[in-house]
Amino acid sequence: MSTLAIAPLGAAHNRPAQNARINTDAAKFEAMAIGQMLKPMFEGVAPPDAPFGGGAAETTWRPFLIDALAKQFEARGGLGLAPAIAQEMSAAPIHEKTAK
Repeated sequence: MSTLAIAPLGAAHNRPAQNARINTDAAKFEAMAIGQMLKPMFEGVAPPDAPFGGGAAETTWRPFLIDALAKQFEARGGLGLAPAIAQEMSAAPIHEKTAK
């Protein structure tokens, strides 16, 4: 019986939690990137002080709207960036935080 295929227990124990965290972070990054692409689209909308504009409230709430739209876009598949980002993050070396 060979022991070459046996992975260290610590790595096997942490891998599912790491993968979930990586996938979550990759999805958040993709949503942020989508939001950055949506922002110029809203800059072309009539200024808030124009007739029928939203006024100061529109200026205040517009970033929240863009963020919500980006998150919904990503939740429905987005641009397909999250899997590629997660794959690269998984391949990167892990630097554990050490308590001092």
